[in-house]
Amino acid sequence: MQPRHPAPAWRLAALPLVLALGACAFAPDSKPPALAAPTHYGVEALPAAGAPAQGVAQRYEQGARPVPEWWKRYGSDALNAMVEEGLANSPDLAAAERNLAGAREQLRGQVNSSLLPSIDAGTDVTRKRALTMPNLPEPTALYNVFTGQIQAKYDLDLFGAARFENASRAAKVEQQAFQLESARRSLAGNIVTGAITSASLAERVALTEQQVVLSRQVARDTQRRFELGSASQNDALQADQDAATLEASLPGLRAQWQTTRHALAVLMGRSPDQAPPDLAFGILAVPPEVPVLVPSELLAARPDIHIAEAVLQAAAADVGVATAQLFPSLSLSASMGKGGFSWPTALSGAGSIWAVGASLTQPIFHGGALLAERSAAKDRYEASVLQYKQTVLTAFRDVADTLARLDADGQALASAEASRRAAEQSHRNTASQVRLGALAPYTAYASEQHYVAARVREVEYASARLTETAALFQAMGSPLRAPQATAQAGAAPADAASDPAATVPQSRQQQQQQQQQQQQQK
Repeated sequence: MQPRHPAPAWRLAALPLVLALGACAFAPDSKPPALAAPTHYGVEALPAAGAPAQGVAQRYEQGARPVPEWWKRYGSDALNAMVEEGLANSPDLAAAERNLAGAREQLRGQVNSSLLPSIDAGTDVTRKRALTMPNLPEPTALYNVFTGQIQAKYDLDLFGAARFENASRAAKVEQQAFQLESARRSLAGNIVTGAITSASLAERVALTEQQVVLSRQVARDTQRRFELGSASQNDALQADQDAATLEASLPGLRAQWQTTRHALAVLMGRSPDQAPPDLAFGILAVPPEVPVLVPSELLAARPDIHIAEAVLQAAAADVGVATAQLFPSLSLSASMGKGGFSWPTALSGAGSIWAVGASLTQPIFHGGALLAERSAAKDRYEASVLQYKQTVLTAFRDVADTLARLDADGQALASAEASRRAAEQSHRNTASQVRLGALAPYTAYASEQHYVAARVREVEYASARLTETAALFQAMGSPLRAPQATAQAGAAPADAASDPAATVPQSRQQQQQQQQQQQQQK
């Protein structure tokens, strides 16, 4: 096997020309890959409606559109006010909006600086001491230099390096905008979930306190019956143990309720001591209809998929930047001004100075760094394509899991409701028999205890169905898709320079200002 020798310099210099003549694209396609949409989300087809529970059988609206303000479907003005306050006062959202506004301004400046010439004015006043010729009487010379001039420079984007760089930056700004939209929707979902959870915990704390009172009464009655000989000591000890175990669970449940209220207050932009009052759990109405987008439309509604698409577009543009670096770069420069060894000379006609020049640079040998950068950019692009596919699959799984949990919560709630009704009727029958003297009084406490325990289970499953409904609304994404911020690889540079700030999604505050202006014009 003969040893491999490094390629001569003329071959490396001709590499860009070979790429151009070979019609090799500077950047890969920035469009996301097409993926086969599943027939239905889960392993089983979605039913038309869930199990009827508490008078509501949730209907799944196949092919519906996502709902923008979906929390209003719960029918609670107090809940709507919580969400609106959180969206308006959240420091995290406000900081994200300001960061996005700053990123837009940086993009605007980058586009203008890369596609337009730069002009600078400067002046220079120096006093110098220089060596003279050895045979002159004075070994050194002292003199002044006065210079003032205007300099202009323009880099010609012959092979689209600046255009691809702008496209990459715009895609990153678009990614940041979709992250803001995702954070806004997540905040609304967390507020709804927190309010529902806090209301259910408040209900569970009240019911558990009632259970503790009943269990203590049962323990006292069992102890009296033991003293009278109608119950064993083990029965009395078991009753004490059950009451103590139930009472021990109450502090943790209260702490969970308080921490949930604290978290809800922070989500709304308040301090924990200013937590809002709990909603009445009984008046929270589960939305009777929930949207279920077809899988192909889900891709246009999920912010996380748009984020992955923006990452892919930025990676494609980075490949174009790395490829354009292999080709020549041309810069034009010009300067005009005044100069001289004294102010009168510099300001006279004899002090006029000017210069015009052009600089052409062709990379020849960089130790393989430029080719390595291009290969690395291509690898990152391939990774972004795979990451986009994984994001789409994860979105499908998210919807499938949420639908499965929501359907299971409906079935469990229906069973819990039936159990609560049976326990309630049994308690009524027992209470009637106690009043008639057919049963001992302690049996009423035991039956009421079973009834309260059944109510606790019903509250838990009702809360789960309410929160899973919110999760399904979240999984369906947003009904509006923000405009694309990246330019196609073959688009003209002027397209990216027309208004770079208008090519990325606008913040909520800017959208509201535009809507107000339109209403005033009408």
